[in-house]
Amino acid sequence: MRFLQENARWLATGLLLALGSSFGQTYFIALFAGEIRATYGLSDGQWGGIYTIATITSACLLIAFGGRADTVPLSRLAVIVAGVFALAAILMALGNAIWTLLLAVFLLRFCGQGMMTHMKATAMARWFVATRGRAMAITNLGYPVGEAVLPVVTILIIAGIGWRATWGMAAAIILLVLIPALMWLLAQDRAPKGSNGGRGAPGLYGKHWTRAEVLGHPLFYAFIPLLLTPGFIGTVVFFHAVHVAEVKGWTLSAMAPSYAAYAVASVSFGLIAGWAADRFGPARLMPVALVPMAMGMFLIGPAETPLGWAVALALVGVTQGVAAALAGTLLPTLFGTDHLGSVRSIATAIMVFATAIGPGITGWFIDRGVSYPEQGIAQGAWCLVLSAALIPVMLWTVRLQTEKAPV
Repeated sequence: MRFLQENARWLATGLLLALGSSFGQTYFIALFAGEIRATYGLSDGQWGGIYTIATITSACLLIAFGGRADTVPLSRLAVIVAGVFALAAILMALGNAIWTLLLAVFLLRFCGQGMMTHMKATAMARWFVATRGRAMAITNLGYPVGEAVLPVVTILIIAGIGWRATWGMAAAIILLVLIPALMWLLAQDRAPKGSNGGRGAPGLYGKHWTRAEVLGHPLFYAFIPLLLTPGFIGTVVFFHAVHVAEVKGWTLSAMAPSYAAYAVASVSFGLIAGWAADRFGPARLMPVALVPMAMGMFLIGPAETPLGWAVALALVGVTQGVAAALAGTLLPTLFGTDHLGSVRSIATAIMVFATAIGPGITGWFIDRGVSYPEQGIAQGAWCLVLSAALIPVMLWTVRLQTEKAPV
């Protein structure tokens, strides 16, 4: 409680950035998949292709723009990003051509999943040192809160006022609620006790690594499969929810409570993982992070009722909670925080890239007769293989943390 009271403003900022990113997250955009495909005359593969192109482009821009988190005050950067975010939602509401759909999705992905999550994670890693895992886990709650609440509410709103007006409402929320709240929270600089002046601890070998140095070390490339997998699978599970409903003969309203199961699992295990990262070090979480997701993917095919879908989503949520805590703590622990915005932009772009290729690849298979529940078996097997491969990577990482800098 003392930790929460002393850092309420900064934790609230992180929570708001995480929650505000919801309008650019896959699970939210996917709720409009049926209406978008019908309006623009798109197949599953074509819609997935548009989503892939837009998201890959947003990942490329994030690499170039993400370093602004090192040089531009968050109070200014967050407002600028949120303003563009609102424009993207307006474009979704008013656009009528394929190119406007592509531009709108690109901006939604860049601002929401890209910059909002990047700014949140970078700020928390800088503002907190010894309690970094705890701060990440608490502020990461904004993601599952959105996942639990928004789908049910959005489905009802779409039914009441239509999908375009719903996007107009999203733009109004960003302009009238999100931006003013961020301006108020960030009006005071971060300098509470224990913040180390807003600078964190150095990483391996007692130094703060630049982007070039990180990209020159083989350890970073060993992490790439772990960075890619939760984003890839977590995205396509939500992206193809409408398709799964059609294959199984379920209704979206019957599936909506499953998002709450996902959120509860993500919250619970995210908090546990945050504590474990502070206590044992984030590297030790790597081999176990993907095992629950594997079990969830194996369950989607045999599921005969929405209850089976809820169990599968809950298991996916366990991995997402652990992966979020891991992603937020591992990079600053290993590479320091002076250049964290620049370094994290690469890692975030990789994760965004994974969310980009997922809908395109899986949508292509769906168009060729391989349903997403059938694809889940291969994805679950991949998670188990990667979990085993991460054991030596974990041992290597722990060993590097005890070594001195090479002469």
